[in-house]
Amino acid sequence: MKKDSKPTILFATDHAGFEMKNQLLEYVKELGYETEDMGAHTFDTNDDYPGFMAPVGFKVSSDPEKYKAIILGGSGQGEAIVTNRFPGVRAVVYYGGNLEIITLSREHNDANVLSLGARFLTLDAAKEAVKLWLETTFSGEERHARRISKIDSKN
Repeated sequence: MKKDSKPTILFATDHAGFEMKNQLLEYVKELGYETEDMGAHTFDTNDDYPGFMAPVGFKVSSDPEKYKAIILGGSGQGEAIVTNRFPGVRAVVYYGGNLEIITLSREHNDANVLSLGARFLTLDAAKEAVKLWLETTFSGEERHARRISKIDSKN
């Protein structure tokens, strides 16, 4: 992937974020990104988020330059836990409040997965967070790169 090209944005959710995921996916397409819907593809109140999140974590881990992801769940917590089990994945949770946390997640931590708590966000708030997250780049500062390297090496 060229350095100046945009990553493909993967989307996944369980039932709790189903409608919001569909709307955000279209919104991100409007922002000029390629997207991939990794489910849920139908609304099922009995589905379980790990089955949707593990394939996302695997795909981001396989090529973190090519893929980033936006995942949703009721709180976004469990979804982030699943994806963070994959090497090189840095999932952060947002469920409202100060948007500076979104900026810092990208500038300092180079977060490549944004996990949204759909039960705590309006669609407009989610769109604002997603747009900011997609537009914010990693600072590349040595101290932040060093810390990410330590995370990846588990030291």
